[in-house]
Amino acid sequence: MRQEPAPLTPHLRVRHDRAHTVLEFRGEIDIAAAAEIAPYMDRETGRPQARVVIDLSRIEFFDCSGLRLLYRARRRVLDRDGQLYLVCTHPLTLRVMRITGLTKLLPPQPTLDAALSETEAASGL
Repeated sequence: MRQEPAPLTPHLRVRHDRAHTVLEFRGEIDIAAAAEIAPYMDRETGRPQARVVIDLSRIEFFDCSGLRLLYRARRRVLDRDGQLYLVCTHPLTLRVMRITGLTKLLPPQPTLDAALSETEAASGL
C-alpha cells in the first residue's frame, strides 16, 4: 500500500512523481490559503530546472489569490529554465483562467497522468 505524505498545510500537499514535484492544492484557495501555500510553493519553484506540476483537481474554490500563485509559480519556474504544468478540471476556475488568458500561458491538463505524459513527450522520454 502506497502511503501519501502528510499535507504541509490544510491546502497543500507536496509529493514527487516521475521526477516531478507535484503541488496538490486542496479545498478553498483564497487569500488566507494562498498565504499558507506561498512559502512552500516558492521553495519548490525556486530550484534550477525544476519540473513542477500544480494539481488543482482537489480544489473547491479558487479566487484571484490562487491565480496570483499560478502566475508567480510560472514566472519563477521559467526564469530558472524549468517546466511547469497544470492539472485543472474545475469549471469555474477554468472559466476565470480563460478570461484572464492564463490557459494560453499554462494550458490545463485533465489529469495528473496527462500532465506527466505531456512532460515526457516534450522531453522526448
